[in-house]
Amino acid sequence: MSSIYLDHAATTPIAPIALSVMTAQLEQLGNPSSLHTHGRATRKTLEDAREVIAKEVGCLASEVIFTASGTEANNIALKGLFWAARENGRNVIVISAIEHHAILDPANWLELHEAAEVIQVPVNSNGVIDLVFLHELIESRRDEIALISIMHSNNETGVIQPLAELVKIAGDIPVHSDAVQSFKKIPLSFSQLGLYSMSISAHKIGGPLGIGALILRRAVEIPALLHGGGQEREIRSGTLNAPSIVAFAAAATSNHYVSENVETLRDSFIQGLKSTINDAVINGENSPRLPGIVNVTFPGTQSDTLLLLMDAQGVSCSTGSACSAGVHEASHVLLAMGHSMKTAQSSLRFSFGATSTQHDVDYALSVLPDVISRGRAANLK
Repeated sequence: MSSIYLDHAATTPIAPIALSVMTAQLEQLGNPSSLHTHGRATRKTLEDAREVIAKEVGCLASEVIFTASGTEANNIALKGLFWAARENGRNVIVISAIEHHAILDPANWLELHEAAEVIQVPVNSNGVIDLVFLHELIESRRDEIALISIMHSNNETGVIQPLAELVKIAGDIPVHSDAVQSFKKIPLSFSQLGLYSMSISAHKIGGPLGIGALILRRAVEIPALLHGGGQEREIRSGTLNAPSIVAFAAAATSNHYVSENVETLRDSFIQGLKSTINDAVINGENSPRLPGIVNVTFPGTQSDTLLLLMDAQGVSCSTGSACSAGVHEASHVLLAMGHSMKTAQSSLRFSFGATSTQHDVDYALSVLPDVISRGRAANLK
């Protein structure tokens, strides 16, 4: 049986060059905060990597703050920007209705524990935020808004959000963006977008797990989430993970992800899907999307059943929805796009990456008709 990995939006295989440089750095001794020769050597390697990542993301090296994940970067930004703005009497946090839980959950935490008011910007049926709603909200409550956080692209549908227009509407209100899915997949420039902060992660681009970065404007000061040794502008204390950081930089410059190739595979998959399962619905198909993500609704099925049936055929994909305490939940992203509870629980996400091939596409398409047929039969019982 073939083993096909179509869940690159969840995590990616580590790029050979990233694994190589990480292994080599693991053999080097030295805490980058130490002043002796070993420490200074590690610090130089680390700072060289910081420069590389800054160049790749379009920011200054001093604006790169290393974290343990994109989730941590989002928490630092959301909480830090909120706490800083609250001193000036601003307590409203504006997010989209389709954010990743790494934004939704800290926003909800701030609402429960820090007296924040969280307002969600709706999206249309194509998964794009409602800029008219946002504009009217800012016009009426500008002096109350602490920050706005809108993802660069959605992790379930791949739909890209109009951030440049949003930043213009926001004016002097701080705007953060979760860009974890977008980095190295499509053009992305922190400076050109005009953001206050942005989060990225290594394991989405062929780097190792457990390393990410918060890109934060040099002039912006926010309270720390972690306190200790004062590393990373005293915003994120902790001994820096030099092996993972150099691997992050290597992955970012490896050019192993070719957007045009991945998009060709995605389109080939969609074309084959439509020709074999004529009632399949591609979510967000009419919006600008990332090259590699396809979110499909299969009417009359249960997505968790489909996931297991695909897995039994050797294909790894995703429901793209939350699972809490073992209870399958409908995707909040698809619900926000106008799906019913039933259809939101009848969808799968297939995501292609640098190591995907046409064989992967062909094999997945060969097993899908039988999987959908069996899934519909099981749903009728």
